[in-house]
Amino acid sequence: MSNFDFYNIKDIRAEEKRLYEEYKNKVSELKKVKKEKDAVGQVFTKGLLPIYVLYILSLKPTNGNEISTQIGIRTNGKWIPSTGGIYPLLKKLEKEQLILGAWDDPNKKFQKIYHLTPKGKVEYENKKKLLKPKIEESLEVFKIIYNDIY
Repeated sequence: MSNFDFYNIKDIRAEEKRLYEEYKNKVSELKKVKKEKDAVGQVFTKGLLPIYVLYILSLKPTNGNEISTQIGIRTNGKWIPSTGGIYPLLKKLEKEQLILGAWDDPNKKFQKIYHLTPKGKVEYENKKKLLKPKIEESLEVFKIIYNDIY
């Protein structure tokens, strides 16, 4: 093996190592962006979705797909929660006795229609009062940040 071959192998290994480090850094950055995006999404899904579902059901009984559709319509398509997020929430709210689901046709079990229970109506009103100042404060903070950045 000549000195030329040795240095080429050494250079190649150094370049492989550099590329691998660059790859690891890019993957790390992508994970961080995803985590931040998920955190922002959780503000909606964990914080606002439960009360918004109760609100939608306060208007009229309906099914999970229609709840998702109604949120999409009311937010001009800016937020359309997946039914994969809606149905577990409906199950949780039903377990807490805030809503009650009944099959539209008990024999065919095609779709479950949910409505607020009296306990759910009280809970909705309480959450609405509790969250109002927090939502207003959040909106103010978002406006400040938006104006600072843009």
